[in-house]
Amino acid sequence: MERWVIYAIISMLFAGFTSVVAKQGLVGISAELGLTVRTIFVCIFVMVFAALAVDPAEIKSLQKVNFAWLAFSAITTVGSWVFYYKALKLGDVATVALIDKGSVVIAILLAWWLLKEAITLRLVIGAILIVTGLFVIAKK
Repeated sequence: MERWVIYAIISMLFAGFTSVVAKQGLVGISAELGLTVRTIFVCIFVMVFAALAVDPAEIKSLQKVNFAWLAFSAITTVGSWVFYYKALKLGDVATVALIDKGSVVIAILLAWWLLKEAITLRLVIGAILIVTGLFVIAKK
């Protein structure tokens, strides 16, 4: 198995835990306060990780285009997190997490449009299954 697949599986496992433990962390507080506290912890953990994993010499390779795209990514992350936490506070974890995973369909379309990645029959079938799953689980 290729290394990136292993990383993606580990990411999936962490993401699955994230929703459940976040919902538990929101008990008795607002989604906004919960997100703020979580983000502080994320910032600390990422800074420690960077101190351990990033070669300081690599910082010189950063260009304006890297900053611009990563800043845009941060803006979209904030939007995602704010509304995810609002939904998580009010809704069932399974339904909120599944709807959030519908972002895969958006990512497929954006990767095709912006990055010129191919949309294959396999991706189309997978996207249809994701959207179908969204309707099946989200419908009461």
